[in-house]
Amino acid sequence: MDKLIDKLIDTRWFMKIIALILALLLFTSVYDPQKDVSNINVPSGEDYEILSDIPVKSYYDTDNLVVTGVPETVKVTLQGPKNVLQPAKAQRNFEVYVDLSNAEIGTKRVPLEIRNLSDKLKATIDPAYVNVNIQEKVTKEFKVDVEFDKTLLEAGYISEPPEAEPKTVKITGAKDVIDRISYVKATVNIRGSVKETVRREAQIQVLDRDMNKLNVTLDHEMVDVIIPVKSLSKTVPIRIVEKGSPPDGIKIDSISLDVNEAKIYGAQEVLDRTDSVRVEVDVSKINGNTEMSLPVIISDGISEVNPKTVRATISTSENRLDTQQEEDKDENKTFSNLPINLTGLSNQYEAEVVSPNNGASLTVSGKSSVIDQLKSSDFLVFLDLTNLGTGDYDVKINVTGPPNVNWNLANDVAKITITQKEA
Repeated sequence: MDKLIDKLIDTRWFMKIIALILALLLFTSVYDPQKDVSNINVPSGEDYEILSDIPVKSYYDTDNLVVTGVPETVKVTLQGPKNVLQPAKAQRNFEVYVDLSNAEIGTKRVPLEIRNLSDKLKATIDPAYVNVNIQEKVTKEFKVDVEFDKTLLEAGYISEPPEAEPKTVKITGAKDVIDRISYVKATVNIRGSVKETVRREAQIQVLDRDMNKLNVTLDHEMVDVIIPVKSLSKTVPIRIVEKGSPPDGIKIDSISLDVNEAKIYGAQEVLDRTDSVRVEVDVSKINGNTEMSLPVIISDGISEVNPKTVRATISTSENRLDTQQEEDKDENKTFSNLPINLTGLSNQYEAEVVSPNNGASLTVSGKSSVIDQLKSSDFLVFLDLTNLGTGDYDVKINVTGPPNVNWNLANDVAKITITQKEA
């Protein structure tokens, strides 16, 4: 056996294999892939650790100054005896800080320091120095502007100016940053079409002129937002349209409605071209004095009408042709001081009729049997003030009344003055 071993030792390849095995064993006993030993010379009996994400504290006058440029974390390399190094690594009870307690306003290059570390350990901070900017702290109040996508409003709906509660926000930051503030916005994110008032919470954004977000502090981050949404509307007269012919022996003396005006809703261009709505009375089915409920008929494009139905009162008489030609003569009747109604005026205005100041005067002509039964309440006199603002205007006087008489106004035009309502 001894001869075999001696023979192997004398073999060159055997000795190379033994040397390689010993080299590998030595390498694995000292190599740690987590350590970068390229720039660290560790004396015998000592070790080192590289610690990442060590927080940095800043000490300065936080009541009056704002500091930027200090990193949130740094890398610290600790070197020293293992029995001291390992507890420091595990507990991390030391502090990396930058002392700006005596610093003046401006840009400074300052060192990062470490404390509460055993004097047996050596620390290297990466980076060792930082450039910081020290500015005066300023607090200023700004109005919060509310934004939302108006293209989401359904046709026929408009939004009034949105409101934020609270209306203002106090913003604190470095003076040069506060001076760069151009927009303080609360943007409301809405999905789908909008046809009713929106109420929701929105986050405040502080931006410069290029719409870049600024690093500032707000006294509140959110506001309650209300976006009032309403339908476009207009008030128009209701026309009475007779269909068919009365049965033999029946004469339609008058048709009156319990409501003479209706409010319509729709897109602005539709409202502009709509002057009235109508009810249709089929007189071919009327056999005497009748009351009936009739639907208010609207044109295409009108989304809604109020009221949807009205009550019609139809007055009739016997059509006695043998005596009527003798007894039923043409006759005139004048109604004075008829009240002039105002329609279509926006709620923010009020109007005054300057002339005629005692109401309208209306002369009605027709058959005596009809004229004798007429009352002033059978006629509606009104001015359409739609789309008019403040100022003096000459406005055409409109009249609606029974269909089987004619009438003339003493004055076809009224002079009015429109003013803004007081808040």
